[in-house]
Amino acid sequence: MIDHRPIVKRTLLSALLIVVLSFGNKVSAQDGKTLFQENCASCHKVDKDLTGPALKGIEDRVKDKKLLHAWIKNNQAVIASGDPYFTKLYQQWNKTPMSVFPNLSDTDIDAILKYIADYKSPAPTGTPGADPSAPHGKMGESDNAILYGVLTLILAVVAFVMLQVNANLKRLSDEKEGIPSGEPVPFYRNKTYITLITLLLFVVGGFFVVKGAIGLGRQIEYQPEQPIFYSHKVHAGTNQINCLYCHGSAWEGKHATIPSVNVCMNCHLTINEYTGAPIHKEDGTEVDGTAEIQKIYAAAGYDPKAKSYTGKTKPVEWVKIHSLPDHVFFSHAQHVRAGKVQCQTCHGEITAMHEVKQVSELSMGWCVNCHRETKVDFNNDKGEGNKFYSIYEKYHHEIKAGTRDSVTVADIGGLECQKCHY
Repeated sequence: MIDHRPIVKRTLLSALLIVVLSFGNKVSAQDGKTLFQENCASCHKVDKDLTGPALKGIEDRVKDKKLLHAWIKNNQAVIASGDPYFTKLYQQWNKTPMSVFPNLSDTDIDAILKYIADYKSPAPTGTPGADPSAPHGKMGESDNAILYGVLTLILAVVAFVMLQVNANLKRLSDEKEGIPSGEPVPFYRNKTYITLITLLLFVVGGFFVVKGAIGLGRQIEYQPEQPIFYSHKVHAGTNQINCLYCHGSAWEGKHATIPSVNVCMNCHLTINEYTGAPIHKEDGTEVDGTAEIQKIYAAAGYDPKAKSYTGKTKPVEWVKIHSLPDHVFFSHAQHVRAGKVQCQTCHGEITAMHEVKQVSELSMGWCVNCHRETKVDFNNDKGEGNKFYSIYEKYHHEIKAGTRDSVTVADIGGLECQKCHY
């Protein structure tokens, strides 16, 4: 009989080494990009302004590398030091505080800066007039997972073939030396192989089951077609209409709400045709903007020729995109007005979207991480900031003593279960 124990040990060690090297190569190869996406992408883009300024050329604007590192790790301390460039930058962006990143090492920051310096804007391809910011042929995380899965499967097959070759060579060697050997056990009856395959299936199956269970109810990348093609890129981007003009409830109430057709008619009483740049759907189909305006007139019961209302309205059945569970409390006013959170933080670069999609997972972990990192508009001795936070005397004393430079949402109870759950 062939002793399979050394073979099994070598197989397990080889598989472990393959997995470690695969993941290690993935992290090291995408270190700067991954760090940027995890820490910076929610507020910054490399080549254009978002919630914060575009980062391309940041090392040319800030020659002192130590100062730049200090700004990323604790921007409030740099502002307090009176640095003219960053003080002016802070004022230009409405004194919106940037998140602090004390967890980032100098090596991490250098990797992010290298990614920014080497970044090249993707060339627009595909259908003429389509959104150039949309991904074209870009390999995402799911594609990487498939690639690593295929490579792992190939290596597993190679390892299995090598085991068979090794077993056959050992059998031939034993026969030549006159060492008796038993009849080889068929693959489908070999307990060692059956155990290994069972464990492999259990691990792989468990991974996909857990991943699927975690993703239940999350609608990231959900992008339904609406009954009227409303382009946020045209309205909020090109024409720079403030988000609160249509979603005024986001400033005052819990829900942002969908504006009534009357709000649309405030502008489209006089704008009855679309003369802007060509608009295309995700599939490349060109949109007739004037025809979409006619749908608004039909919904409002308005006759553009007679310039009067007919009274025959037709409700617009908009499809809801962003949805939270019923047991979750979320107030737009608390975030937009009190917290001064920009719309793009949760909804992505809305000013570049024709058809809106969900870009954030809106999971509890996603919200909790934001609460841990986001600083509140804490008032100071100059009378600036939200006056509500004056009740937190402990934090005021710590800031004066220099033991604290900022207050996050987590500090004021943002991680307490009852704050978000009924």
